[in-house]
Amino acid sequence: MIGVARRFRGYGLPLGDLIQEGNVGLMQAARRFDPGRDVRFATYACWWIRAAIQDDVLRNWSVVRTGTTRAQKSLFFGLRSLRARIEMKGHAASGRSAAQDDGAPGWQETVAAKLAVPLAEVAAMHQRLTAPDMSLSTPVDVTGGGTSLQDRIADERDDPELVTLKARDGRRRRQWLAAALNELSPRERLIIIARWLNGVGDTLDTLGRRLGVSKERVRQLESRALDKLRRVIGARIEQTADLFASA
Repeated sequence: MIGVARRFRGYGLPLGDLIQEGNVGLMQAARRFDPGRDVRFATYACWWIRAAIQDDVLRNWSVVRTGTTRAQKSLFFGLRSLRARIEMKGHAASGRSAAQDDGAPGWQETVAAKLAVPLAEVAAMHQRLTAPDMSLSTPVDVTGGGTSLQDRIADERDDPELVTLKARDGRRRRQWLAAALNELSPRERLIIIARWLNGVGDTLDTLGRRLGVSKERVRQLESRALDKLRRVIGARIEQTADLFASA
């Protein structure tokens, strides 16, 4: 077990914690082991020990959840060693040392092919492994001004003044619409609400069957009702822009 745990020391976790997780895997193996199968317990338990340690590494390596899919898990534990082997072969073929080169060209494509994962997954995992976690409280002002990363995060929400204006304009437009709907006949109002104000919007055919008229008659009633709405609302506003929400 200690030998298995030592293989994962490069991920920055204490060896003692890795061994304890290995013990958890050992207990799982003891509970699930079937003596009737022609398999040695040591061989069976090794798989559970390694799986438990890998899960612990994935949970604690970063505050961002890593390895949520099978492809990501394979990349997390195989990317570094596989890339190193690819680059070593590339350096040997070119006669250059690792210090003279930034890496073998096309290594990401090679890794994607060998592990049977999408190229985008390789690029994303490479970025995660090379960019360590950083606190938003980390100072970024070298002059000692106290500026941190969180001070540079832009707040993309609307400012309070714009929120208030949008709420006021929304209430005004709803009042205009309610007053205009009262100018329609019951059948016209039903068509406008069913076609434009219920979210999904009923079809002309559906409304025709509901009202006992043809689709063409529903279309005519809808067109007449929309003209009435434009006239009534147009008489209540000073400029057309008032009908639209503030940007």
